[in-house]
Amino acid sequence: MPRMAQTTDPTRTLLTRDLRSGWVRLRTLLVLRWLAVLGQTATVVVASLFLGLRVELGLCFLAIGTSVLSNMIAMTVFPPNQRLADWDAMLTLLFDLTQLSFLLFLTGGLNNPFALLILAPVTISATALTMRSTVILGLAAIVLITLVAFYHVPLTTRAGEVIELPALFLAGFWAAIVIGIVFLSGYARRVTLEIHSMSQALLATQEALAREQKLTDLGGVVAAAAHELGTPLATIKLVSTELAEELEDNPDLAADARLIREQADRCRDIMRDMGRAGKDDLHMHSAPFGAVVREAAEPHVDRGVEVHFEFAPMPGADEAQPAIYRRPEIIHGIRNLVQNAVDFANDDVWVDGLWDGQNIYLRLTDDGAGFPPDLIGRLGDPFLRRRKSPRDEQQRPGYEGMGLGLFIAKTLLERSGARVAFRNATDPFLLAEESGERRGAMVEVTWPAAAIQLAEGVAHAPLGENRPIQA
Repeated sequence: MPRMAQTTDPTRTLLTRDLRSGWVRLRTLLVLRWLAVLGQTATVVVASLFLGLRVELGLCFLAIGTSVLSNMIAMTVFPPNQRLADWDAMLTLLFDLTQLSFLLFLTGGLNNPFALLILAPVTISATALTMRSTVILGLAAIVLITLVAFYHVPLTTRAGEVIELPALFLAGFWAAIVIGIVFLSGYARRVTLEIHSMSQALLATQEALAREQKLTDLGGVVAAAAHELGTPLATIKLVSTELAEELEDNPDLAADARLIREQADRCRDIMRDMGRAGKDDLHMHSAPFGAVVREAAEPHVDRGVEVHFEFAPMPGADEAQPAIYRRPEIIHGIRNLVQNAVDFANDDVWVDGLWDGQNIYLRLTDDGAGFPPDLIGRLGDPFLRRRKSPRDEQQRPGYEGMGLGLFIAKTLLERSGARVAFRNATDPFLLAEESGERRGAMVEVTWPAAAIQLAEGVAHAPLGENRPIQA
């Protein structure tokens, strides 16, 4: 007998997956860097003009200028709501760490009391990034602070007097910074892990309660069905037993009567077995891509807006639709996107699915007014508010415009491995007759095929018998 394909409960991956990736927004790090630029500029100016210290202004402003330039490039290239992967956030903090160390090199090394700020990037990493990134940043901070302790431009006054702490104080300051890097990062990470563990425990509790409620509801339905079917099954069994006894002289009819009795017993056993634990239907674990999308969109296809579905391979790809996992985050995320499109469409919504063997694409387009141009860069953030127009109130009464629907959809789909992009199909300032049918909002979702598609052998393996649902 062939081995049954192993499947995993997709909801369990939400609890075991490391959710630290994407915790930090690029905007947050850019704002902190702007504050650092202002502080560094003010400190250099005050030290040079008011405290009478001799500072290499050109090199100092060159170091500060690199931070300004990097911020300007990041603000131009990336959208405001860009969330950084762990490695990208670590490189951003490593840049800040290196820039600060260079400034310390130009302004006296450990003789500069602002050397304590070297702790900031490592502490941020400990609270928001993985252990690997925190260790890398911590080691880099220790190496850099050690280098500037020995190699630096002396801090001097205009009169030529060198300002330098005694060697014992410098050694103590170096030790305090190194201990602070280790202690503060360890302390911050420990507290963050405890908070994260509590959040995961609450999520696991909610999942368990939801599963238990599902089993309870299923058991109630099965118990009611068993109660209603108990009398007919008992009658069938009684009559079939009597028929089997009376038809002993006719072996064929007697065998049929015994078969009816056996099937009645089997129905009773099935109802009893389902009532105890339910059944995990393996057919529900996966489905063709188009079937999953249609299932997700089904609640919104009969709301007065025509929803058009089209699924086709890209040139050179396999004609057969890929079979994907029916994960709840995929279904719920697509359902939210379809709901948003239907809510703001005039007459039509287009749902297009494509695949090329490497990626699976989903594009939703409507013929509405499109996304507000001033909010496109912030779509996907929660609690996104804007002033409602009378047309919005008429089209979607009671809608508060908090952005939670798109935030939930984007978050769930990204957890499944997708990339989600929001844009307008055409220029929203064009007239309707100038922009064509698909002139409204457009959402593009891209999955790597390996993230949601069943492997070839798994997709065609025999399903086997249904198994009891594990609570």
